[in-house]
Amino acid sequence: MVKTFVINMSENDKIEIEVETGVSDVEESPDRHAEKKTRLLKAALTEFAAEGLAGARTDRITGAAGVNKAALYYYFGSKEGLYEAAVEMSAVQIRDSSLAVLADEAATPGEKLMRTALNHFDRILTQREFQSLMQQEMIRLHKGESKTAETIVKKVFVPVIKVYEALVREGVATGELIAVDWLQMHLASLGANVFYFLSAPVFRMILDRDPLERTELVARRWGLLEFLGQAIFCDRGRGLELAAKIFADTPMPEIPAGGVCLGQGKGTKGLGTKGQ
Repeated sequence: MVKTFVINMSENDKIEIEVETGVSDVEESPDRHAEKKTRLLKAALTEFAAEGLAGARTDRITGAAGVNKAALYYYFGSKEGLYEAAVEMSAVQIRDSSLAVLADEAATPGEKLMRTALNHFDRILTQREFQSLMQQEMIRLHKGESKTAETIVKKVFVPVIKVYEALVREGVATGELIAVDWLQMHLASLGANVFYFLSAPVFRMILDRDPLERTELVARRWGLLEFLGQAIFCDRGRGLELAAKIFADTPMPEIPAGGVCLGQGKGTKGLGTKGQ
């Protein structure tokens, strides 16, 4: 099944991004087999995120899913096949969420970019399993062990980055955004989020307070928008107005039980932190 996202760039110009929905389609089917696959994928997502590919146990996955091991091998062929399908399912859901923000017809390019940055911050904050799996894949990719990373890049990152580039170019062309390299704007908008969460243990020692405590996270969400409003807009006053609007209509998501975790899985041991 193919899903189409239409991104209106201007009155007479638009981008259509067609993406394969992949394994996430099983949730849309009432079929009994699809329902079993969905349960297996959800259970696998939790197990792989927590234990890594090597440490995950198929008996724990099938037990949590309420199916026998034969079903796992029937649907996915192997533990590795289940891992790849679970990672892809999680990544496709993140991609669709990102494209939905970028496809908002009522927003200007600048507003879409700021909403994308905040969506990214909130995703790191709340989507533990996806963050853990992505870190595992980056480690495996550097070791030459990953067979999943290329699929994720093609299905998830390429469609999103193409739309992001087009929006920056449109914003620059219309005079809304400052004329800078689109990739640098992307790195500045999203890279700071990654750095903040990964560096939380160091910031905790430097600042003598917990950067993952709720009040600190609220302040950082506003700081992100405030910075972008004044950094990427030609009209800084307008940028700040949009920042305030976005901050007001996008409440901070609930922090998962147990606090904020980044890189909690054994496959990423030593990379993350946990807020108290």
